[in-house]
Amino acid sequence: MRFQAPESLSEQIAQHLGQRIVVRDLKPGERIQELKVSGDLNVSRGSVREALLILERRHLVEIYPRRGAVVSELTIDSVNALYDIYIDLLCMLARKVLERWPGEQLGGVMGQVNEMQAVIDALNSNAPDAAERVIEAGFGVMQYAYRLVENPFLEETLENFRPAISRTYYVALDHFRSEIAETGTFFRRLADAAVEGDSERLQRVIQGFGEHQRHQVLSILTEETA
Repeated sequence: MRFQAPESLSEQIAQHLGQRIVVRDLKPGERIQELKVSGDLNVSRGSVREALLILERRHLVEIYPRRGAVVSELTIDSVNALYDIYIDLLCMLARKVLERWPGEQLGGVMGQVNEMQAVIDALNSNAPDAAERVIEAGFGVMQYAYRLVENPFLEETLENFRPAISRTYYVALDHFRSEIAETGTFFRRLADAAVEGDSERLQRVIQGFGEHQRHQVLSILTEETA
């Protein structure tokens, strides 16, 4: 049996601020003022300070002496560094699923993907929260894979990357709304390869989509810089 402690106040504040960074309500370079956040949320400055330290570990803010916390910049170097390791970790997760479970026993993966496709089909791609809902549904599929693999170290490592990858994913989905449908196609291909027990194809699908997403984000950053 696994016991999960309730989230601390600092973690809740970190998730709130982190989501605002992901959806660009708080923009790169913007200062986050402890006093204002504590007043807006009616919490102590100490809890806000702890939350900002959590966000620093998640690479969403940078904390400077005498300046405080600032939303971190998305740069070409940081995006490349993130995708270099994240794509490999996803491939490892996929390999471990197939090592533990034969393809014919992975019907649940297809069920998860069908649920995600239902979310995408029900969405108006121009809805303000469309990108957020697709990202959340995608992580639902990953969490199902965690339960199959039962590797707490791999799960924790991937979850630690979740805020940073959500941020870049949101940039791509918000800029290229056609990517919402492309995400559904990616997960269907993923599920097909898993059910057929084709590890090599599974990893090619992950690498192809990861590199495609990397390219989309880099093109946006290049355009914004120009």
